[in-house]
Amino acid sequence: MSSTQIRIILSAHYFLYFGILGIYLPYFNLYCYHLDFSGFQIGVLSALRTFSTALFPLVWGVLADRYNIRRPIFISSILFGTAVWSLYLLTTDFTLMLIITAIYGIFYAPIISFLESFSMDLLDTRKSDYGHLRVWGSLSFILVVILVGRLIDIYSAAIILVLILGVSALQSVLSFAVPRVSPQTHKKSFSASIGIFLNRRALTFLFCAFLMLVSHGTYYGFFSIHLEQLGYGGFFIGFAWALASIAEISIMVGSARIFSRFSFENVLIFSFFAAALRWTILAGAESTGLILFTQLFHAFSYGSFHVASILYIDKLAPSGTKTLGQAVNNAATYGLGIMMGFFVSGLLFEKIGGSNLFFICGALALTGGILLFLEKATRPVETA
Repeated sequence: MSSTQIRIILSAHYFLYFGILGIYLPYFNLYCYHLDFSGFQIGVLSALRTFSTALFPLVWGVLADRYNIRRPIFISSILFGTAVWSLYLLTTDFTLMLIITAIYGIFYAPIISFLESFSMDLLDTRKSDYGHLRVWGSLSFILVVILVGRLIDIYSAAIILVLILGVSALQSVLSFAVPRVSPQTHKKSFSASIGIFLNRRALTFLFCAFLMLVSHGTYYGFFSIHLEQLGYGGFFIGFAWALASIAEISIMVGSARIFSRFSFENVLIFSFFAAALRWTILAGAESTGLILFTQLFHAFSYGSFHVASILYIDKLAPSGTKTLGQAVNNAATYGLGIMMGFFVSGLLFEKIGGSNLFFICGALALTGGILLFLEKATRPVETA
């Protein structure tokens, strides 16, 4: 298989994966809100899904690296995840949805970390081109959030269940096209464990990344509900989410040029401070213009942060533990970080409101940026 074909297949997977995310993130909690679930119930559902995202990528990652079965696990996860998602069509009961969410999370968990690992391996010496693949996910997100926002205005939020099922089915078919990684690219020996990441440099990064994603909990979990409470409709909500993804595309497309000039750590530190500013402004934003302005900061609070994180953890992870490295990163951020952000936001949203929560999120992002800066500044020169 040629490198061009490989890039097309991986780009298509990013397109479908983030297309699903473009339906789920802005609208699943809104769907639950329309089912009259409380903020606490919505937070618990979101936290449970992300708990699975924190735990199971580590399990799947260890199995994949030790037995060289990353591709079979990737395919099976998508197939079983699609089947489990279909069960949401059969109930609106909170307890049953909680059970479905727990099972779905087990299979959904490893998909993105495995996809990132495939990309790092198959790009080989051109890993800085990762953003060129990932940008297709951003484009998909933009198209989906606008389209689905309009469909919700016409029909209802329940339409998202069928849409996600349809896109998941497409990704199931495409999963069989992912190429096998050759022995030259993926080493069969598994000579390291999670203990490799138990050093000051890695732990500081993972903790700060955890704080960054905790700070995103209110945004991912309650931004759409917050906007609806401010009086905005589905189309504006979709457009606001789309604008954020448009902003991040500039980072994805220009990632190779950015990282040829700036280190991964410097980009990460800048991203933290940008996120702190974004959430602080959003805490007081009610006007259309100011809300949309804050969405432009997504280029840094998500775009540059995400690309730099993927490349940085790949740099820190020794050969033979690349899948585990991405799984650890995914578990700390989109697992534990988002889980904590969802849970705390769900607990406090009805008590203190979205504005106060976004202010707290700004403080969390600022703390992460300061800690990462201090670790870099105090690290002995020879270990840099």
